[in-house]
Amino acid sequence: MPRPTTVLPPLVPRRGNRVTRWLGRVLLRLLRWEFAGEFPNLPKMVLIVAPHSSNWDFLVGVAVMFALGFDANFIGKQELFRGPVGVLMRWLGGIPVDRRSPQGFVDQMRETLNRRDRVILVITPEGTRKPVTEWKTGFHRIAHAAGIPIGPVYFDNVTRRVGFFPVMTPTGDADRDIAALRARYAGLPRRDQLRARGRSAAR
Repeated sequence: MPRPTTVLPPLVPRRGNRVTRWLGRVLLRLLRWEFAGEFPNLPKMVLIVAPHSSNWDFLVGVAVMFALGFDANFIGKQELFRGPVGVLMRWLGGIPVDRRSPQGFVDQMRETLNRRDRVILVITPEGTRKPVTEWKTGFHRIAHAAGIPIGPVYFDNVTRRVGFFPVMTPTGDADRDIAALRARYAGLPRRDQLRARGRSAAR
């Protein structure tokens, strides 16, 4: 079992200060989550996060980002970037995307990743909080096009820990790579599954 840690390796892009790291740790304690294990010592990567089964996942992810002090960008539907909330989302690192016009998005993200010396892009491969049978392939196409590794991040809803599976270097075989990544997450229950188990046990 990985041990909780707050150590960030030297190559990882950073943001914040002691105050924001303290606030992140406080928020993690309030949410009763923690980061466990080691953060990959890489200047660039595409982080995939699964299972994604609750709106709380975003808040836990932000708390981890501030607690450890790493900088990251994430992709969100453009409706989330309107008005004052949009200002906050962009400050947190959000990049709006129009799901109705996905053409050219992979190239846009590749250029963004190639233009910067240090950058982390966070994507939820499930693409929704609902259970899915297939992952979206955009994260793999972006990582492969940019020539950077994929960092698989897991949310263990049983132990309430966030951690990493081994980093993968994407190949040209997306189907094989994604199948291998999904196999690593096998057995990690979603929050809705835990709630269903609780209801069944209470009967």
